[in-house]
Amino acid sequence: MKKIFIINGGQKFAHSGGKFNQTVQDWTVEFLSKNNNYEIKTTHIEDEINLQEEVEKFVWADLIIYHTPVWWFQLPNLFKKYIDDVFTEGHNKGIYKSDGRSRVNPDINYGTGGLLHGRKYMLTTSWNAPATAFTLPGEFFDETSVDDGVMFGFHKMNKFT
Repeated sequence: MKKIFIINGGQKFAHSGGKFNQTVQDWTVEFLSKNNNYEIKTTHIEDEINLQEEVEKFVWADLIIYHTPVWWFQLPNLFKKYIDDVFTEGHNKGIYKSDGRSRVNPDINYGTGGLLHGRKYMLTTSWNAPATAFTLPGEFFDETSVDDGVMFGFHKMNKFT
């Protein structure tokens, strides 16, 4: 049975009610629940979080699905705090051991100290931008994809762990 951990990174802030990402999470759970081959755990970053339980969800999961809006070209502040807190708690508890380098040669192997080997992840982002802002010459993102631009660091974070 595949174990799937779904994280809703949406939050209420200013004129955003966080409803879209909750809907996407609900759709994901509903869709996956129709298949008995999946065990599902969820987190909404606005809920009260037990850090050790969140670490255990990452360690438990075969697949981690992140649903998040992008605000001002970054993750919402509570989602970033969630990742910072949970991953820090996960040091030597299944998320990462070190940054991967050794004292013998500290110039190599950076980013290889993660412990979540074999896990897969999926990232969905919602934007208040048309697709053409990323694809048309001369438009705002200079033909740079979400993955190679704004979310590059997020992908590296997952590779690190």
